[in-house]
Amino acid sequence: MSEEKKAPTGVELTSLDRAFRADPYPVMDKLRTMEPVHRDEVLHRWVLTRHDDVSRIVSDRSMSADPRKALPGTYMELFRSDQPSILFLDPPDHTRLRGLVSKAFTPRAVERMAPRIQEIIDQLLGEVANGDGFDVIAAFAGPLPTIVIAEMLGVDPADRNDFKRWSDESVEAFNPVLTDEARARVTAASDSMRDYLRNAIEARRAAPRDDLMSALIAVEESGDQLTTQEIVTMCALLLAAGNVTTTDLIGNSVYALLSHPGQLAALRDNPSLIKNTIEEVLRFDSPVVETARIALSDMEIDGCPVAVGESILTLLAAANHDPSVYDSPSTFDIRRDDTHHQAFGGGIHYCLGAPLARLEAQLAISTLVRRFPSLRLTDETLEWRALPTFRGLVRLLVLV
Repeated sequence: MSEEKKAPTGVELTSLDRAFRADPYPVMDKLRTMEPVHRDEVLHRWVLTRHDDVSRIVSDRSMSADPRKALPGTYMELFRSDQPSILFLDPPDHTRLRGLVSKAFTPRAVERMAPRIQEIIDQLLGEVANGDGFDVIAAFAGPLPTIVIAEMLGVDPADRNDFKRWSDESVEAFNPVLTDEARARVTAASDSMRDYLRNAIEARRAAPRDDLMSALIAVEESGDQLTTQEIVTMCALLLAAGNVTTTDLIGNSVYALLSHPGQLAALRDNPSLIKNTIEEVLRFDSPVVETARIALSDMEIDGCPVAVGESILTLLAAANHDPSVYDSPSTFDIRRDDTHHQAFGGGIHYCLGAPLARLEAQLAISTLVRRFPSLRLTDETLEWRALPTFRGLVRLLVLV
């Protein structure tokens, strides 16, 4: 069979593949057209690309997110851990942890952070305002969420660079084909972060502060509280996955606007479009490409038999470009009426940090657009990160 007639599979469906990394949407469109329910024999998983299939699976409470329930040798087993985060837990453990954590991480609590987030944005942009240009990722999109979450947790400013490095290295754990050397690097970064957090939490048990770590220690429901290990795991998740995704959301937003001058002009003319703009970026170029579930019983998806314990990968980014749901899905339109998307997942695992990511992106892009009216791209060839699950730029040079 010719390459044109073969459905993409395995690593071809990850950012480790050059074509997918540069532009995943034609690859996902091809798979949706050829095999919307695809059996990936390379990475041992089913792969879904249609909007309704993805929505149904991520919202299905009968599915598992716990890699410990995956069949040996299948995709999700690669993420097995003795200390799983809330991302990889099922009820009742997931229900208990999310219920406790959400008490300290409400949208109202996030909204109260808006003035401080704005101060950080103004400071970061002030540091690059006098030059001819800057790297959006290194100078702005990267530091902003790092500083915000570090301040929320109460991390010493002197330790922020360590946390950024640990975060960047820890998320490599989402790579399904890690080398032994890379896995050792991930483990070392994770261990260093957890050791730091464990010591910080114990210090706060003795002397509470006005920060998220102290709030997680204090939160209680019906006499139930979080253990130190649970707080460490939650804080590590917020620092790692939350950091990377918000950086990518801001970077992808800047790139989408600068590469679509008409849309940028529309936002400048009508700043109230900022909320719709961020939702359209989340649909158009989601920072999270995929999420997965495990079948807990034998089932069928569009006539394809899925056995208990098998992994089902849902391509969120493909669902967000399904032409049966969205008019002109490959068009970036900040005035789009229907900007609903699945970039934050769905069901009980809907992203806990979604309100914070939205707020940071809205403030960041609004301020950037207002402060630099002549902002434009350079002619540098773009380089996207070779990091499966996520989509973001290594660097984004702009002129002011």
